[in-house]
Amino acid sequence: MTAMSTTKPPPANPLLTRHAEALDLFGDRVHAVRDDQWDAPTPCTDWSVRDLVNHLVSEQLWVPALVRDGAMIEAIGDTFDGDMLGRNPAASWDTAARSARDAFAGPGALDRRVHLSYGDTAATDYCTQMIADLVVHAWDLSRAIGADEQLPDDLVKFTVRAVTPYAAELEKSGMFAAPVEPPRGADMQTMLLCLLGRRP
Repeated sequence: MTAMSTTKPPPANPLLTRHAEALDLFGDRVHAVRDDQWDAPTPCTDWSVRDLVNHLVSEQLWVPALVRDGAMIEAIGDTFDGDMLGRNPAASWDTAARSARDAFAGPGALDRRVHLSYGDTAATDYCTQMIADLVVHAWDLSRAIGADEQLPDDLVKFTVRAVTPYAAELEKSGMFAAPVEPPRGADMQTMLLCLLGRRP
């Protein structure tokens, strides 16, 4: 009788684990949005709840084209501009999130380089940026809809490490407000939010 194989599957890639957690975190908040909250303001200047979720849906839809297909920004053009939510924003998010998750988890995906607006970038760096974006905007969405604002510790630590080296450049991009001085004894989540111009 042949012995059963005891070979274990390889451990999950830590970056993909964080990415999946960040997608799930933001997705939980999307599914918590009530029908009467889509036009509510968010901590992101000039963005309603719908605008914020639409931005994240669009960001996820870019991933397969950039990572899986190796597309150039110019070739994609305005494909993902405008309203990506349609009549069922939560379902649109689920579809976009699944496509991004599958693209980054594809064979050899993290070994590639992607063509971003500021130049060719390692797929691992692109994935890291996407995680940080999801985490911070999960807090924005939580505040906007009155959901739990506490972010998972592992994702907060990951995002602090990811964002700190280029935090000074974020304000110049026009996408983030100037950093806010954190209060004395601030925890890591508060420090992260202040670094990105949020007022916890």
